[in-house]
Amino acid sequence: MVGHPMEKAANGVGALETQTAELDQPERLRKIISVASIAAGVQFGWALQLSLLTPYVQLLGIPHKWASLIWLCGPISGMLVQPIVGYHSDRCTSRFGRRRPFIVAGAGLVTVAVFLIGYAADIGHSMGDQLNKPPRTRAIAIFALGFWILDVANNTLQGPCRAFLADLSAGNAKKTRTANAFFSFFMAVGNVLGYAAGSYRNLYKVVPFTMTESCDLYCANLKTCFFLSITLLLLVTFVSLCYVKEKPWTPEPTADGKPSNVPFFGEIFGAFKELKRPMWMLLIVTALNWIAWFPFLLFDTDWMGREVYGGNSDATASAASKKLYNDGVRAGALGLMLNAIVLGFMSLGVEWVGRKLGGAKRLWGIVNFILAICLAMTVLVTKQAENHRRDHGGAKTGPPGNVTAGALTLFAILGIPQAITFSIPFALASIFSTNSGAGQGLSLGVLNLAIVVPQMVVSVGGGPFDELFGGGNIPAFVLGAIAAAVSGILALTVLPSPPPDAPAFKATMGFH
Repeated sequence: MVGHPMEKAANGVGALETQTAELDQPERLRKIISVASIAAGVQFGWALQLSLLTPYVQLLGIPHKWASLIWLCGPISGMLVQPIVGYHSDRCTSRFGRRRPFIVAGAGLVTVAVFLIGYAADIGHSMGDQLNKPPRTRAIAIFALGFWILDVANNTLQGPCRAFLADLSAGNAKKTRTANAFFSFFMAVGNVLGYAAGSYRNLYKVVPFTMTESCDLYCANLKTCFFLSITLLLLVTFVSLCYVKEKPWTPEPTADGKPSNVPFFGEIFGAFKELKRPMWMLLIVTALNWIAWFPFLLFDTDWMGREVYGGNSDATASAASKKLYNDGVRAGALGLMLNAIVLGFMSLGVEWVGRKLGGAKRLWGIVNFILAICLAMTVLVTKQAENHRRDHGGAKTGPPGNVTAGALTLFAILGIPQAITFSIPFALASIFSTNSGAGQGLSLGVLNLAIVVPQMVVSVGGGPFDELFGGGNIPAFVLGAIAAAVSGILALTVLPSPPPDAPAFKATMGFH
């Protein structure tokens, strides 16, 4: 008799988890903190991607309506690379351990990617790009290659790091919660460092040789930021992997004498046929939530440079217009730094706030309305900035202080729903999978599809959708506000409430 798809995956994942738990007692806290610190280096790079690379690719000559296509690599690598790397790192028999070889490989790929991104303009120029004739196609091709490698590398790093922390915790629930808390803390540290670096105008002076004939001030700052990012990542990775050793893993043979082998992707897609209603509702709410989030995550700094500051990133734009745009992008990076600070504090308070509001699903529903309101408020901020420019004859000095303050306030407030988005859906997936008898790995893999598929849709359609309504970023933001409101309504009405004493809920969220 053929086994249930989710049960088969649960058995395979469970065998790996059981063997991991039996290998050792939990490691000391300082070793867990050391491995968790790698998240700061990884997130530094993510923060730079989110804040600086969409504007930069437009400066190279890609029109705004097609700029979002470069971000297709994120959801594609998230859908393919993380599961593949996770699957093979679970079964790696290297004498260096299961996780450490993948972490080293990811760090090496990041180094290659950073070189290609940072020197894309220089290499493109040496290959024949004309600086005064956009688009600079060779630079764009090299940049795109580096961008995709960077996304694959970050996904290669992040999964094994989380798995390494689980191995070090050895199945101990308290140590697991502590490990994830430190991982989230170092992610926040990386975000703050990345956004702070992106907001600083003269950072290139730290490494003066970054500015060249083909690499202007914005390009030199971006290059310097990535040099700092890779220095931090290589440092924390080297220290952590030298300090924390990992024992080689030997697979347990099955009854026929062969190691067990679970076909990961076949189980994920087969599991959709067997999903229960609670999990389907969670996938729908999650998908709508990410349709709301992704346009803003892609174009937040572009919105600051284009709509709020009134600049232009087109390669043919005037120097004054490009300066305004760059000033807006740096202001947006400052907003993202504020966002990361609020996100970090809110992450520490999720448990307390959830209790006060009456549970996880109610908290998620409420913050989705906060997300909807903030995205809708971008229309008001944009109109105020446009009115200021109209009343002052197309002012070339940027928006007034109250408009900038309003935009930065939106960035900061959005840290509240973002902290919930990064925690509660995963907790609910754990609860629903436990109640249905499914494996954690399979359920989180299915949930990941509800995140990356909307991201792919937005990456392909976001730019053309904006262009359909006159260009700019506001149309996609308004659509995001509607999606956030709908997801909030569904979270409050159709999403099942988890039992308050669910063990998975306690383990994932830290509720006692």
